[in-house]
Amino acid sequence: MIAYLKGTVLRVGERSCLLVTGQGVGYEVFLSPRGLQGLGADDEAEVFVFTVVREDALELYGFLTWEERKTFAVLVDLPKLGPKTALAMLNCFTPSELSDLAAANDENSLTAVPGIGAKTARRLLLDLKDRLDFVRSGGDQPVYSRDSSGSVYADVLSGLASLGYGSPEVGSLVSQVLAQDPDLDVSGAIRAVLKLKAQERQ
Repeated sequence: MIAYLKGTVLRVGERSCLLVTGQGVGYEVFLSPRGLQGLGADDEAEVFVFTVVREDALELYGFLTWEERKTFAVLVDLPKLGPKTALAMLNCFTPSELSDLAAANDENSLTAVPGIGAKTARRLLLDLKDRLDFVRSGGDQPVYSRDSSGSVYADVLSGLASLGYGSPEVGSLVSQVLAQDPDLDVSGAIRAVLKLKAQERQ
């Protein structure tokens, strides 16, 4: 499953962008209007990706933070909630705001999302109860996303990939390490992640 992409923006549409990787492969990635804001042709961008597989299509949804991607995964797992509505929810609210809405059972605010009425909002809040605790508890760490000059996060992922570790396997560990010590350089962060991986195997 594709979980992370980095490349050059070739085109920007109303709902998606065409991202070309360094290997010359182009991916259409759907983003919220907020995610698309400021993106232009020839920009360097990196996004965390959630892959939605359907009978007739394979769609990639992109996010600027790992927390957004993780929240999107929770949303699309809810009954009768499709990826387009989930993306619209994340366009209107940040993950922490959605977590607060669920905790407060705030139906009125959730109806601000296009396509969500009072009845649907009531059901969604019930389904979301306790499923966004990772946001409120700080269980998800900040990530390092779009950056025209690249980022330590991306370089660490690249280094780990050369060692055989894919983004889905180590992405959250990289975020954890860099959140604990933002001044780490690439080699130091890689060593810290490998240490955590070794501890997991014990």
